[in-house]
Amino acid sequence: MLEKIPFKIYKGGVIVIEATIDTISQPLNFILDTGSSGISLDSATCSEFNITTKVTDTTVSGIAGSRKVSYVFDQKIKTGKLISDKMNFYVNDYGILTSAYGEKIDGIIGYSFLNRYIIEINFDSLFIQIYTPGKFNYKEGGSILKPNFSRLVTTKVEIKDKEKTDENLYFDTGAGLCLLLTESFVKEKKFLFSRRKPVTTQVQGLGGKRSMRITVIKRLKIGPYFFRNVPTNLYEDNENVIFSPQIVGLLGNDIMRRFNMVLNYANNEIFIKPNTNYTDGFDYAYTGLALFNHNGKIYVDDIVSNSPAEKAGLKNGDIILGVGVSFSGDIQTYEKLLQKPFEPIKICVSRNEKIFFLTIYPMSIR
Repeated sequence: MLEKIPFKIYKGGVIVIEATIDTISQPLNFILDTGSSGISLDSATCSEFNITTKVTDTTVSGIAGSRKVSYVFDQKIKTGKLISDKMNFYVNDYGILTSAYGEKIDGIIGYSFLNRYIIEINFDSLFIQIYTPGKFNYKEGGSILKPNFSRLVTTKVEIKDKEKTDENLYFDTGAGLCLLLTESFVKEKKFLFSRRKPVTTQVQGLGGKRSMRITVIKRLKIGPYFFRNVPTNLYEDNENVIFSPQIVGLLGNDIMRRFNMVLNYANNEIFIKPNTNYTDGFDYAYTGLALFNHNGKIYVDDIVSNSPAEKAGLKNGDIILGVGVSFSGDIQTYEKLLQKPFEPIKICVSRNEKIFFLTIYPMSIR
C-alpha cells in the first residue's frame, strides 16, 4: 500500500478528499470523480493563491454545458504522503458546487490520477487506500465488474420498468444522484414510466445548473445486485455531452456509495462489495426548490411552478434560518431534513428583513 487517506461524503454520496499541490501548501478539497477525464482546479482557488494559468483551446463538457478552459501545467499533487507529479490541471469555475455543498470545492480528481494506481474506497471506514498497479487480492463476498476503461469508465447495467433492457452507462462517482438517462433514450425505448409522471428538478454540474425531470424506475441491476424503485433523472442532452449512441446515461454515486469498491484501471476491473449502506432507502422527497450557500447564508432558488415549495409560500431569494428543529446553518443538514415525503416541515424564513415560519409538505416521486 502506498498511502491511506480519509475522505468525506457529501450529498448524493460524492467523495471529497484533501490534497495539496506544489504551489499551495494549504489542503484543498477535491471531488474524486471517475466521470472526469482529467484533473482540475477551481478558478477562484487559482485567483486566491495567484496561480498562473495558460489559455488553451481545450473544451470540457458536463451535464450543464461545455466551455473552453485554461490550464495549470506540470504540477505535483500530494495525497497524504503520496506525491503524484506531472499533473496538468484544467481550470474551471466550481462556485456552483461550493454553493450547493456549503463547503469550498477546489477541484476535481479524475482519470489523470486514478489511472496511475489501484484505488480502494471503503465507505464503512471512510478511508481510501492507494496501491501500486499490479496483482491485487480482492476481498471475498463481492463481485468483479469488467467495464470499458478509457479516459471515462462505462459499464453495462440492467434497467427494468415496463420492459427490461441492458444498457451502457458512464460510471460516475462525481455525480450525486442514483441514475441518469437521456431523454432521447427514453423516447426511443418507450418503456419507462408506466404509471409515474416525472417532475421537474434542478441539478448542479460542470457549467452550472440544469433543469431535469425526475421519476422512478422499477429495478436497476449492477452485476448480481438489484435495487428497486430507483430515483432516475432524465436529461435533455442538447449539447451532446453523452455523445455516444451506445451510452444512454450515467450511474451515480448515490448508488455506488452502497458498495465498498476497488478501481483497478490497469486490469480493467471494478470490484464491488455491499457495505453497511447497501439497504439504505432512497430519497423520494420532492420539494421543487434548490438551496445554495452564499457568504454563510442559505438561500432559496429555482422554485418550480405548482411545486410543494411554491404552495408553501417560499420565494426565490428567501434566506433559510432553520428547518425543523435545526438552526445549524448547514445546507446539507437542511436538505436531509427536507427528505420526508408527506410530512409537514416547518421552515424559518427571512424575507425583506422580516422573520416568519412556513410549512412545506414534500411530495413523493414514487
